[in-house]
Amino acid sequence: MPKVYGQRIVLREYRKEDLPFIRQWVNNANITDMLSDIFLFPHTEKNTEAFLDMMLAGSNKETCGFVIADKDTEEYIGQIDLFQIDWKNRKAVMGIIVGKEENQNKGYGKEAIRLLQEYGFNRLGLNKIELTVRAYNKRGIHCYEQCGFKVEGILRDDFFIHGEYTDTVKMAILQREWINGAD
Repeated sequence: MPKVYGQRIVLREYRKEDLPFIRQWVNNANITDMLSDIFLFPHTEKNTEAFLDMMLAGSNKETCGFVIADKDTEEYIGQIDLFQIDWKNRKAVMGIIVGKEENQNKGYGKEAIRLLQEYGFNRLGLNKIELTVRAYNKRGIHCYEQCGFKVEGILRDDFFIHGEYTDTVKMAILQREWINGAD
């Protein structure tokens, strides 16, 4: 998998030494409450190792994953992945996490999304990148909108967390919107 360089970060391959960094956030409810069920809290070490092994194997043609790393040190900041790649219809589902809380709200996520959009649209030839986000994740929704994603729909009472249902927002960006600046 090629590296994708930005101003402050690099999207690089997963490495075995990323496991302790991933373990730090997968059991932080403040972070996992914002994610899909792939990282249910609490997350066992065996489950985390299985996820990392899958990403390291690179054998799943429906997944393309990167670690978001510091450009100079290549130290783990988070991860950004394309899942459920549909080669026939040229679309994929994006997932992102800035795992170290001290790195949140510093623009790393936005930079990573823009790099992944370039990679997905220009290198993979995708036409559409989709995502889902919990309706209460206002910070995430704002970031995605800044990166050109548009709301495609609301899945009502879609996710049960902390004793109540919450909506899920479905968002996407098309290649032509990205090319045209996707304001």
